[in-house]
Amino acid sequence: MYDSPTLETKLDTKNIKIAADNVQVYYGETHAIKDVSVQIQEKTVTAFIGPSGCGKSTFLRTLNRMNDTIDICRVQGTILLDGENIYDPRVDPVQLRAKVGMVFQKPNPFPKSIYDNVAYGPRIHGMSKSKADLDQIVEMALRRGAIWDEVKDRLHSPGTGLSGGQQQRLCIARAVATEPEVLLMDEPCSALDPIATGQVEELIDELREDYSVVIVTHSMQQAARVSQKTAFFHLGNLVEYGDTSQIFTNPVDPRTESYITGRIG
Repeated sequence: MYDSPTLETKLDTKNIKIAADNVQVYYGETHAIKDVSVQIQEKTVTAFIGPSGCGKSTFLRTLNRMNDTIDICRVQGTILLDGENIYDPRVDPVQLRAKVGMVFQKPNPFPKSIYDNVAYGPRIHGMSKSKADLDQIVEMALRRGAIWDEVKDRLHSPGTGLSGGQQQRLCIARAVATEPEVLLMDEPCSALDPIATGQVEELIDELREDYSVVIVTHSMQQAARVSQKTAFFHLGNLVEYGDTSQIFTNPVDPRTESYITGRIG
C-alpha cells in the first residue's frame, strides 16, 4: 500500500539515478523506516551498512517496490527514478522491476535450465523477435554475469546443479538480461565461500560501468572494497551518507564511528 506524495514528482536530478525524499515505511503499526532521504548516483556502487534489523534491506526493497508484495506494508514519501515517481499509480511494478533488477541473499535460480533462467525475463518482456535474438541476449547476460565460459557447453543443464557461487552469478546474469538501469543486491555474498565472494565482488566492480548498483552488506570490509558511496542505517534512520572513504575514516556522526569501530552492532 502506498500513500500519495505531496511533493513535486519531477526534480532536477542531474547525475542522480534515484532520489528518495522523506521516505517512511510501516509494517502495520511498526515504523520501520523513518524520514530517509538519499540520492543515489548513476554508475556508482552504493553500499547500505548497519546492524541487523536496522532497515537497510527494507529500504532497498522500496527502490523497486518489492514491499508491494507485503499486505501490511505502507510506504510514504517520494522515490524518483530518473526524475519520475516510481510509486505513481500509473507505474507498472513489473516494468519497474525490469529497470531495477534485484539479486537476493541466497542464490535462487529457477528450477529450469541455465538458458531458460536467463531467457525468462527477456521472454516475458518481449525483448526478442527470434530464437537467434534470444540466444544473443542470453550469451551477453551470461558474459556480464562472468559465468559464460563456465556454462556455455551446458546451457540446457539445470541451473540448480551449479555451485553456490555460480548460482549467484547466474542470478546476476538473469537480473541483467532485462537490461536494467539499476541493480539491487541484498547481501549477495552472505551464503558464499571466500573464493566465490571474491568473484562476485570483482563482478560488482565491473557492473558499475553499465549500472547503478546498490548493495546491502553486513560486511564493512566488503562495503569498503566494492563501493564508492556508503549509507549507514541505525534503528530505521539513515544516520550518515557520503563517500565510502570518508564514512570509514572520518565519520561525522558518533553513531557511525561506534559502528565502524565495533562498539555497536
